[in-house]
Amino acid sequence: MMTKCYDCMEEGKETEAVAVCIVCGKALCMDHSKELILPVSVGKPPHVKHLHNGLPRNMCNYCLGNVVDEGFCV
Repeated sequence: MMTKCYDCMEEGKETEAVAVCIVCGKALCMDHSKELILPVSVGKPPHVKHLHNGLPRNMCNYCLGNVVDEGFCV
């Protein structure tokens, strides 16, 4: 049995989930999942280096709109 998208189920649809929101834990389909690239830094101040590649993470639209700060790249 495959996990279904929580947001689709609220809309009366049954769509397979492909991701889980890192904040609330809802299972999400491609349409309801947004990829967020978290910046990565290494080292200790004042010698902090920002890496070019961030960590891709998935969030639902609700958490993305209510949790994310302008410092992240969406």
